[in-house]
Amino acid sequence: MKFEDERTPEQMETPHVIVMMTDRVLSGWGGATGGPSYAGWAVRTDRRVNDVLCWVESRGDALRVRVVGSDYRPPSGPGHCHIYTSRFDGVEQD
Repeated sequence: MKFEDERTPEQMETPHVIVMMTDRVLSGWGGATGGPSYAGWAVRTDRRVNDVLCWVESRGDALRVRVVGSDYRPPSGPGHCHIYTSRFDGVEQD
């Protein structure tokens, strides 16, 4: 599985969780040929994690929305996983 993580070393040191989803639109083709496409937003635990969770759940392309630990790694095999940094100030990727 191709794994991209945009967190800096400093961000890796701060306590956080990842709001993860399976992307129903991008799974199975492109960078995720033959497998799932996962997207996740890293959120510091002292921020509004529930708001990010609600935002991800409201996306039309989101399946299996879940909160995972900061050490999350996708399963082996085909597919793509991208971890974005989240600034709750707008809940969009940096």
